[in-house]
Amino acid sequence: MLTELLLNQSVGAYNPMMAFGYFVFNLYTTPYQTNQHDKEWRHPSNSRVGARPSYQFVGVGEETIALSGVLMPEITGGRVSLELLEKMADTGKAYPLIEGSGVFYGLFIVRKISKTKTEFFNDGAPRRIEFSAEFTRIDDKNRGLLGILDVSGIDFGSTLGGLL
Repeated sequence: MLTELLLNQSVGAYNPMMAFGYFVFNLYTTPYQTNQHDKEWRHPSNSRVGARPSYQFVGVGEETIALSGVLMPEITGGRVSLELLEKMADTGKAYPLIEGSGVFYGLFIVRKISKTKTEFFNDGAPRRIEFSAEFTRIDDKNRGLLGILDVSGIDFGSTLGGLL
């Protein structure tokens, strides 16, 4: 249902690239240039005399998705975009991760966000923000970790240069 809502409401360049709960990555907010998806499977070994170790499949391991890109606040999203994502990470809760094409990856938590600011304006605001965000999948059966976003602590007026 959320996937259909995202796809039906998107128009042109505002098409979502990916949605993490309430946070939507698109070309004008937080466009990412790389998407690395890693999955692991657990196979512990047991040493044997005179033979290769034996392995036993015990289940799936970690699944991570890492997104990285460059924000140019004059053109794309800036500090406010990453602050919203950080606010969601601060809750410690999991949110659904859905690709813009409709692929549902599962429930994920934010494990890490990195930012590098370069090429500054006179007031110290960055012209360029390189970012990366790492998400880790959790057990989909644990619904108690689902998050609800509270944006009351973000000052949108000063963040957007008083445009709101």
